[in-house]
Amino acid sequence: MTLNEYNENIEILIKYAHAYYVLDNPIASDEEYDKLARACLAFEQENPQLSHPNSPNKRVGGMILDGFDKASHLSRMWSQEDVFNTKELEDWIKRANKVNTNLEFYCEPKFDGASLNLIYENGVLKQAITRGDGSVGEDVTNNVKTIHSIPLSIEEKSLIEIRGEIVIKKQDFEQINQERLKNNEPTFANPRNAAAGSLRQLDPNITAKRKLFFNVWGVGENSLEIKTYSEMMEYIYSLGFANPPIKSLGNSVESIEKTYHEIIALRDSFEMMLDGMVVKINDIETQQELGYTVKFPRWSCAYKFPAVEKTTKVKDILLQVGRTGVITPVAHVEATLIDGSTVEKASLHNFDEIARLDLKINDEVIIIKSGDIIPKITKVLTDRRDGSQIDIHRPQNCPKCNSELLDEGTLIKCQNLDCPSIVTNSIIYFASKSCMNIDGLGNKIVELLVQKEVIKDILDLYFLKYEDLEHLEGFKEKKINNLLKAIENTKNVPLYRVVNALGIEHIGEVASKQICLEFGEKTLDVTFDELIALDGIGEQMANSFVEFMKVNKELVHKLMEIIQPTIEIKQEVSDNPMKGKTVVLTGTMTKSRGIIKKELEELGAKVSSSVSKKTGRLLADQSLIYQSATWKRLLTPPVSKIEVLGELYLRIVSCFFRHQQDPYRHN
Repeated sequence: MTLNEYNENIEILIKYAHAYYVLDNPIASDEEYDKLARACLAFEQENPQLSHPNSPNKRVGGMILDGFDKASHLSRMWSQEDVFNTKELEDWIKRANKVNTNLEFYCEPKFDGASLNLIYENGVLKQAITRGDGSVGEDVTNNVKTIHSIPLSIEEKSLIEIRGEIVIKKQDFEQINQERLKNNEPTFANPRNAAAGSLRQLDPNITAKRKLFFNVWGVGENSLEIKTYSEMMEYIYSLGFANPPIKSLGNSVESIEKTYHEIIALRDSFEMMLDGMVVKINDIETQQELGYTVKFPRWSCAYKFPAVEKTTKVKDILLQVGRTGVITPVAHVEATLIDGSTVEKASLHNFDEIARLDLKINDEVIIIKSGDIIPKITKVLTDRRDGSQIDIHRPQNCPKCNSELLDEGTLIKCQNLDCPSIVTNSIIYFASKSCMNIDGLGNKIVELLVQKEVIKDILDLYFLKYEDLEHLEGFKEKKINNLLKAIENTKNVPLYRVVNALGIEHIGEVASKQICLEFGEKTLDVTFDELIALDGIGEQMANSFVEFMKVNKELVHKLMEIIQPTIEIKQEVSDNPMKGKTVVLTGTMTKSRGIIKKELEELGAKVSSSVSKKTGRLLADQSLIYQSATWKRLLTPPVSKIEVLGELYLRIVSCFFRHQQDPYRHN
C-alpha cells in the first residue's frame, strides 16, 4: 500500500466510523470495515511516522494508569442556573432584557452525563479534561481517544476548547449492567453514573469497550469571529461532531415553551437520557455583556423537566450530621424506581418540614424527583394510615457524639467541635483537590487518623510527625514522607485557597477569591456591611462568612499563623472622573459594550445594567446627548441628578488616565 492509498483508505475508514458511531447509520458491513482497518494498521506498523493523526486504529486502549493528573481549563466551565416553570423562565428573560430587549434564544436538549472539555491546537486533539471544579479537572486524554464520536483532528487550526457531555446510550447501558451481573459486579445506578465511571477508568481498554458518546453543548476559549451562538454551533458540528436530535431558534417565551414540550414528548424515544433543555441567548456580544454570577452565566439556563411522582412508604428517619454540624432528617423509603434510578432516600430538609407534612414512620407518601434534585416527599397519604404509624420526635442529642444539640427551630446543630462527623468531614473537605489539595490525604486516611485519634481537627494536620504515623497499617516510609511533604507544601498558598478550604456555607472558590482580593489582611475580620457592598455577595453569603469567623476565630487565626498564606494586593486605581461612579450604558456605541464596560471598570467605575438611585452617570450614544433634558424629565429625583455623557468623554478620560500611568506613551 502506497502512502496515497493509505491516506485514501483512512478517509474511507473515517467516513465509515462517523456513519456508524455518530450518525448511527452504517454504510459498510463489519467485515468491510475490519478488513480495511487491518490493511491500514499493517501500513501504520511499518511506517509509524506516516500514521494519519485521525486514524480509527488509534482508538484503542493504552497503558494502565496509576491515576489521573490534574489539568487546568483554558477558561472556566460554569454551572447552569436551573428554571422549573414558565414563571421562572420569564423572570430569567426579564433579567437579560435589562441589557438587550431584542433577544433570540437557542434551545437544545440537556443530556444527562459527565461534562468534558476538549482542547484542540493546530487541528489536533491536545488534551481532554473532566469538568472538576470548573477551573481544574482530570486529564483523561488517553481514555477520550477511544471514543469514536470525538474527532482526533479537526479542520479548525486555532486553539479552541470544545465542550460537551459524555453519555451512554440507554441500550448500551442495559448491556453493560447485564455483563456486570454475569461477572458478579455491582450494577450502575443509571446511565450518567455509568458514563462518568467509564470515562475515569484507569485502564483505557475498559473505556474503549463502554461505547461512550460525546454530545457538544458549547465552546470555551476560542478566537472564532462568529456573532451568534447558533452559527458557532453549526460550525462546530461541521468539524465532525454530532448534531443534537432537536434544536431551535426563537425570540419569545412561547417559542421556547414549544420546543420544551416537543422535547418532553420525544423524551422516551431519544437514545440517551435527558434531564431538561438548555436555553441560551443567541447573540454572543449580548452574552459577553450579561457576563456571569459567582456560579453561572447570566445568558444561559437549564429548563428542567417536570418532576416525576411516585408513591412509596417511609420505613425510618435517618439523621445526617453535616460537616458544619447541621442535623438533617432523611426519610428511608421502600426502594422505588424513578426516572431510571432506584430511590431509597428522600430529603426532608428539617424537622419543621416533618411537622408541616404531619409525617410519621410507616406512612405512605408521594415523592417527586426532577433532574438532579434529590427526591423529596411532597404529600402524606393520611387516609391510608392503618394504626402502625409512629410519631417522629425532634432529636435532643447528636447521633454521632451524643452531645446536646442546639435547637433554633428550623436549624438543629451539633456544636461539639470534637464530634467525629464534623472533624472528619471538615478535614476531608480541607484536604480535597479543590481546596488545599493535600495529596495522599483521602477520605479513608482521614477517617483512620481521626478514628485512631492521631488528629482531632484541621490544626492537628500541621503538627503531625513521622512517629505519629509509622505504627499505622499501610503507612510505609515513602507514604509517610509524601504525606508530610504534601501538608508542608500547603504553606504560603494564596489566602483565598485557605478561606475556600474552611468550608464556609455558601462561600466557594470564586467568592473566596473576591473577598480575599478586596480585603487582604483584613479578610478574617471583615464586617457584614463591608461584604454586602461587594457585587455578587448577598446577605446570606455575608452573614454566613461573618458568623463562621466569629465562631471559629481562635482556630482560624492559629491556622493562618501556621500556613502564612500569601495575600494578593489589589491594584488601586488613580483618581479620575469615573472612579467610584455607577455607570449605565445605553444606545448604540462605536465599540461593543463589552469593550466599553472593561474600559470603565479599569477606571474604577461600576457598570450597572439599569438606572437606579445609585446611578451616577449615563453613558449614551451621541444622538441621545442632545436629548439630555428629555432624559432627566423622565427620571425621578435623586436619579434626575445623573450626568448624561457621550462615548467621546470616556475616550478622553481613558486616554488621560493612561497617560498618567505611562507619560512616555505616544499614542
